[in-house]
Amino acid sequence: MASAFPPLPVLIVLHQEHSSPGRVGRLLAERGHRLDIRRPCLGEALPPTLAGHAGAVVFGGPQSANDAHDYVRAEIDWIGVPLREGKPYLGICLGAQMLARHLGARVAPHPEGLVEIGYYPIRATAAGAELLGAAPRAEAGAGAGAVADDDGGTARWPDHVYHWHREGFDLAAGAELLAEGPTFRNQAFRYGARAYGIQFHPEVTHHMMCRWTVRGGERLDLPGARPRRAHFADRLQHDARIRLWLDAFVDHWLAGDGAPPATAAN
Repeated sequence: MASAFPPLPVLIVLHQEHSSPGRVGRLLAERGHRLDIRRPCLGEALPPTLAGHAGAVVFGGPQSANDAHDYVRAEIDWIGVPLREGKPYLGICLGAQMLARHLGARVAPHPEGLVEIGYYPIRATAAGAELLGAAPRAEAGAGAGAVADDDGGTARWPDHVYHWHREGFDLAAGAELLAEGPTFRNQAFRYGARAYGIQFHPEVTHHMMCRWTVRGGERLDLPGARPRRAHFADRLQHDARIRLWLDAFVDHWLAGDGAPPATAAN
């Protein structure tokens, strides 16, 4: 029987005035969730409790999780709220690095100065492959960690995802690695039942990619960055799988698994 009450809103934390929650925001809205958008960088406060929210998504931004800005430090400390209350938390890029910092892990540039800007390969771990309810299976052309996307509504992990970052995170004590990559090893992790961090950007729309590659065009010259034309050519090849994975992941993330809350590090 459907609930007589509308779904609770989802807290959306953005880090620039004109940032967008992109595809993640659209998927949440399609599921009936209102988006409660806050921008701590503009002085907007984060709620002291998530009792009135279904969960929180913290997106990326130009800041570093190592910045000394008061609002960055306060936001990292605030992550203890969803952890203590057992509410779904999803950190994307900077949001994942903030979760790692909150849990006591290091966030740092690549030792050789490399970046990931564009599409790069990832591989699901065994834990990641099981995440959406299916065991990995071998199939022609699929990498390790593939999950059936034609059986029981499950979706396989994409083998390439979109990145825009210069720093990565170590895996915190008690966290479980879900996906890894060749340049920055730690690409996705889970902490407890409902807290996730992903280094990549499944939320990016075509419009967002156009804006990022123009406004941040100088970063395309950094070591390891992909040229602008490759961003759009690779999107044609890889985005359909990313969309399928994200659609299934959002449902999994919102549902949780009924396990007790994780113990907050701070």
